[in-house]
Amino acid sequence: MSAATPGTAKTLMTADQFWEFVHRPENRDRDFELIRGEVIEVSRPTQQHGAVAALVTFELQLYARVARNGYVVTNDSGVELGANAESVLGPDVAYFTAATAFNDIHPKWGVVPPVLAVEVSSPSDRPARVNTKITEYLDNGVKIVWQVDYEERKVTVYRPKTQLVVVPESGELTGGDDLPGLCVKVADLFRIPAERPQPA
Repeated sequence: MSAATPGTAKTLMTADQFWEFVHRPENRDRDFELIRGEVIEVSRPTQQHGAVAALVTFELQLYARVARNGYVVTNDSGVELGANAESVLGPDVAYFTAATAFNDIHPKWGVVPPVLAVEVSSPSDRPARVNTKITEYLDNGVKIVWQVDYEERKVTVYRPKTQLVVVPESGELTGGDDLPGLCVKVADLFRIPAERPQPA
């Protein structure tokens, strides 16, 4: 574990050590991430968080079927990042183009970064930790990061070496050159099927 007493150095893990750690019986019902070698325990998300992640997944899955390129991963599935795989993060949703058949998908954690990583913000999230994750994504090959805020009904879009863009509920998210043809209405990420569309 990464905990250390004052005045001592933290014990850092590799991705392989982290794999063994999270699969220990005592950790079976706990959730962790590895950020620059340090193990971080994360809380279980709320239902609203899960509903938004499902809606994002639905929109990206529709796009993948039309584009016939790429696949969508959910459930905080791990992806190794960094030159020495010192980080293992679990995006809420991610869009990969690293495989063209199910059997080509990595059997453990992904080792090729996703094109798009989606983080759904929760009230319990610490801004510093979220910012660290976003930086890890952008510094290690992820082309687009969406930070979805369901409390304020907006999405913040991050790209490498580009100023962030905040897209309101009335706006649309696009994939640009990285995911051509992708277009998602932000409002659709906060509306479950039983709700009728709001009048224009």
